[in-house]
Formats: sequence, C-alpha cells, structure tokens
Amino acid sequence: MVMRLGLFLLVFMLGLGLTPPTLALDNSRYRDFLTKHYDATPQGRNDRYCESMMRRRGLTSPCKDINTFIHGNSRHIKAICGDENGSPYGENLRISKSPFQVTTCNLRGGSPRAPCQYRATAGFRNIVVACENDLPVHLDQSIFRP
Repeated sequence: MVMRLGLFLLVFMLGLGLTPPTLALDNSRYRDFLTKHYDATPQGRNDRYCESMMRRRGLTSPCKDINTFIHGNSRHIKAICGDENGSPYGENLRISKSPFQVTTCNLRGGSPRAPCQYRATAGFRNIVVACENDLPVHLDQSIFRP
C-alpha cells in the first residue's frame, strides 16, 4: 500500500515536470489580452466609452496613456496567430490580413492620477499582435490601411 502511494507520487511528480510550464501561463496571458483589448459589441465608441471601459477594465490606477479596444469576433482575432487571418510581421509578430473595427483611447492631460480622462478615436485598422501557442498575448500596434 505504501509502495503504491510512493509510486503514484513519483509518477505524478514526473508528469508535472514534463508538462510545459507555459501552458497555464499562455491561457492567463490570453485572458489578460482579452481583458485589456477586446470588447465585442461596444456601446458608443466616444470619450465616455473610453473613460468607462478603461475604468471597468482596471486600466486607470495609474491612468494608462493609450489603449486600443478591438471589436468583433474573438475567433477572428485568434486567427491572426495562424495563416487564416495573419501573416508574419517583423520579428515574432503577426499582422492581421483583414482590418478590425477598433477604438483607441488616449489619455488627455498627461497626469497618471485619477480621474482619468480619455479621447476616443474610432476606425478600422489592421492589428499587430504577439502570439504564444497560437493565442494573441500582446497588442503591439494598429495600422491604418487606406
């Protein structure tokens, strides 16, 4: 009985050692990306929208200088990390093949202390992301393409 328990623990510990440590990290980094940059169906897309979303997403302590919210289908954003909707861009980045509806929130005033006031800029942009394990984990930039 004790021998089986010891063998079980040994196999369990070996399994933990062979599991990629970034697996759990990747999902949390992807969730963080979505929290900071994804809003499927925005209400407004004006200055009030930015101030409300930045506050709700926890990006106002201190006030973040700039943040872009991507609107639409999250599957299309994930597809940038593959060939379906993305292409290599620079070193270790991917650019979307299609433009996304975005709202960029720029801090007005310059003080990192609350209350944070933002200016909204709405438009369509190709976006550049960093990916890990086929998931976007960092929004690098958005590019206007006429």
